[in-house]
Amino acid sequence: MLNPEDLYELDSDRPELTGTVLLHSLDGFVDAGSTGQLVREHLLDSLEHRVIARFDVDSLIDYRARRPMMTYDRDHWASYDAPELAVHLMVDENGTEFLLLTGPEPDRLWEGFTASVRSLVEQLGVRLVVGFHGIPMGVPHTRPVGMTPHATRPELITGSSWFDKVQVPGSVAGLLELRLGEAGHDAVGYAVHVPHYLAQSAYPAAAVAAIESVVGVTGLALPTSKLREEAVKTDAEIAEQVTGNDEVEKVVRALEQQYDAFAGATERDNLLAEDQDMPTAEELGAQFERFLAEQDGPDPQQP
Repeated sequence: MLNPEDLYELDSDRPELTGTVLLHSLDGFVDAGSTGQLVREHLLDSLEHRVIARFDVDSLIDYRARRPMMTYDRDHWASYDAPELAVHLMVDENGTEFLLLTGPEPDRLWEGFTASVRSLVEQLGVRLVVGFHGIPMGVPHTRPVGMTPHATRPELITGSSWFDKVQVPGSVAGLLELRLGEAGHDAVGYAVHVPHYLAQSAYPAAAVAAIESVVGVTGLALPTSKLREEAVKTDAEIAEQVTGNDEVEKVVRALEQQYDAFAGATERDNLLAEDQDMPTAEELGAQFERFLAEQDGPDPQQP
């Protein structure tokens, strides 16, 4: 059995931490609307930080599956963009320290990696681990951004889930939450709902919702103003694509009807308010995507 501490190197020149929070968002798994990417880039751009732990990527990453970029300059190799899987020591707007784990999702040694993160959680006095990413959903962009929360203890989250029991492809983030819970550590995750016809675009509104959830569960003071400005701009561009086009407006209204029926169906077993002949969210989303693809001008999938 691999020693968990063999997979990372922890900076000896670090402050003594206790009761801190560890956020995590890794590349490689589902991230509709680039939700996790937008959040981590925003936090790293906005807040003071430095790396205090690095994982052994040579042991964890399959380079042939996702080759790092190299720069060739006329007659020689000039640089190599080495992948980094690291823990950043961050400082929020009130001066509170917290941790952020970023980098590529490991291709191998998932159990070893999650054991290593657990080791760090215990060494660094982490009280709560929080993950976030975006998932594509059959929802309209004209309704509030929703999400599916999950946790190692039900007391850690509020709100109801859109899902019952379901099997999905595994992820390191999911396994990490599972293993931390089995070891008695508190962990929370947020799957932010992104309209599936916008899943391939950067969708700042989903990133804002993710940060708001993190703030709500951790009490951290995290900046959102820049992301909110980007969300307003993106929403306006989406609305411009929709307004005045009867076909796409009809699709959006149908998605709204389906969303509202589900949101109000707390005492009903079926999604729709009553039996009616209405296309599924997937069919409506496909119509929306076809319509936008046929439009002239800038790519509507890149608002």
